[in-house]
Amino acid sequence: MGDDFITLARVVKTQGRRGEVAVEPHTVIPDRFAVGMRLFVLGETNRRRELEIEDAWPHKGLLVLKFRGVDSISDAEPLLRCELQVPLQERAPLEAGWTYISELNGCTVFDGPRKIGSVEDVKFGAGEAPLLIVRGAGRMLYEIPYAEAYLAGVDLDGKQIRMRLPEGMLEINAPLTDQEKREKQ
Repeated sequence: MGDDFITLARVVKTQGRRGEVAVEPHTVIPDRFAVGMRLFVLGETNRRRELEIEDAWPHKGLLVLKFRGVDSISDAEPLLRCELQVPLQERAPLEAGWTYISELNGCTVFDGPRKIGSVEDVKFGAGEAPLLIVRGAGRMLYEIPYAEAYLAGVDLDGKQIRMRLPEGMLEINAPLTDQEKREKQ
């Protein structure tokens, strides 16, 4: 097995007394986490360990996973902030027109002909669409919904994302102008 893995979820907290953990899924594929599925846990030491899902259920916008052999809160605590991964060759096949979120990092984002910047990260849980975290000129960070309504096209080979953003969307995150700073005072 090579060293190519993809992250399906991140552990955000312990949940319950029997070793359950609440995770933030990084996939929109229904029923991706099934009983008996094996996942590789990647921790801060960059070492992986294999675990098997014993049970899984949704809870308050997250997914709760119970792993075989993780039977107490103290067993679950080392999993906090870990990524839950599968080997690249085991990722689920996509329907036509869908994109793996992991392939968006490093893409250059355009709004029409205007270059906005490069995707540094993708955030989940802030709404229905994941947010592209885009680093623009002057170290400016933009949060842009990766929503079909704004998407004009994706060229993964060319590492480009073309968007049609509503007027003013990028200015929502913009730093205050000198005039705006004076008016606030």
